[in-house]
Amino acid sequence: MLVLSRRESERIRLGEGIVVTVVRISGDRVRIGIEAPENVPVVRDELAPKHVEPRPADRHAA
Repeated sequence: MLVLSRRESERIRLGEGIVVTVVRISGDRVRIGIEAPENVPVVRDELAPKHVEPRPADRHAA
């Protein structure tokens, strides 16, 4: 994992057309803005569908 430090109004570019901007820092909260093409889903992790990998023993059971 790449870990970066940014100040308010600073940006991070991810690949083609994705920009993350630190909008505001207030106490322990950070507001970020995300610019991405319409075909790139942007979802908070707690709202993303959960993908569960089967355990190795479960792959061959049937």
